Amino acid sequence: MGTNTAAFSAGNIAWVLTSAALVLMMTPALGFFYGGMVRKKNVLNTLSLSFVTIATVSFIWILWGYSLAFGPDALGGFIGNLKYLGLSGMGVDKHSRYAGSLPSFVFVLFQLMFAIITVALISGSLVERVKFSSWVVFTVIWLTAVYAPIAQWVWGIGGIFQKMGVLDFAGGTVVHISAGFAGLAGALVLGKRKGYMKENIVQPNQLGYTILGAGLLWFGWFGFNGGSALAANSIAASAFLVTNTAAASAAVSWMIAEWVRNGKPTSLGIVSGAIAGLATITPASGYVTPGAAIIIGLVAGIICFSMVVFIKPKLGYDDALDVFSVHGVGSVWGVFATGLFADPLINKAGKGLFYGNPGQVWIQVLTIIAVAAYSFIMSFIIFKIIDLAMGLRVDKDSETMGLDITQHEETGYNL
Repeated sequence: MGTNTAAFSAGNIAWVLTSAALVLMMTPALGFFYGGMVRKKNVLNTLSLSFVTIATVSFIWILWGYSLAFGPDALGGFIGNLKYLGLSGMGVDKHSRYAGSLPSFVFVLFQLMFAIITVALISGSLVERVKFSSWVVFTVIWLTAVYAPIAQWVWGIGGIFQKMGVLDFAGGTVVHISAGFAGLAGALVLGKRKGYMKENIVQPNQLGYTILGAGLLWFGWFGFNGGSALAANSIAASAFLVTNTAAASAAVSWMIAEWVRNGKPTSLGIVSGAIAGLATITPASGYVTPGAAIIIGLVAGIICFSMVVFIKPKLGYDDALDVFSVHGVGSVWGVFATGLFADPLINKAGKGLFYGNPGQVWIQVLTIIAVAAYSFIMSFIIFKIIDLAMGLRVDKDSETMGLDITQHEETGYNL
């Protein structure tokens, strides 16, 4: 598109840069959301798993991550090539291939924030027993071998599923399904925490942190979904509105389900429902009406609540903070629902089953299966290799003492 800066839109640049900042805030917010739910001996370590991901992913994204995810496609749309290694050839005045009104650096930055939080999400499955060093190594390998190819498939120009016409506005497959199934793989390789299912291992150290984290995640999600329009326009406004609507709907349905089952609603249940709604509306956010968002959110709250309360205990795996149940399973519903509810009056780029395009459902289902399978299998292999090479899990004494002191020589509380 050349170097003519006259075509840049100051409004679009301002909105997408603001959205990028909002999405960056979501990763430390995720740290607080997760950190409040673990035991007090592991709170700093849990926060650190999210925070260090900002640093490692930012570093790798510039060197090769962006080029693999969004560079010109190689291997038939499987992964990008290394044209933009170190962001070479990208000047400040270059137009983005993905949004002509934005400089390339704005798109690079915005997509970086998605890569960061996707990797950080996985940590919730592994907390209270994963080695910090192994986590850092995992983030580098997973970003390169799993996240980058999936981003190319779904969002890359020439990507396999992008060419098929999959609808994923802001990352239902790229972010939430990939992270959820990776988290499940990690939980299976790591094994259960000491005493899991034999004692009440859920001893949240500070649910106030979790509520704070959830509130900041909700706030940041407006940049996550609204910014994915890559412009300050009516689709961004619609995405903003339906994001809030689905979060509220899922918070209500989870709360009611818990109230009916247990006789009391919990603060943890309400915020968990909100996060389920946010994860679920993500792929649909640029395509559906507020009415559809209510339905998507209400169903999300029930599905994710049922996964956490009924299905997970029966299967017995220790996905510590329910990344798979909320993000993985929730977004399977969200991506599928996008194929049902996508309304061309909201966005002419999307038409779902209920608007006369049944073929969209099959594209959505195929993408779900491919992304879930690829992320789970590759993640399982990566976790196994790291376990063999350097050990994935801390020793039993370290786990008993807590990871704050054994991994960092620090404590979260000095009371």
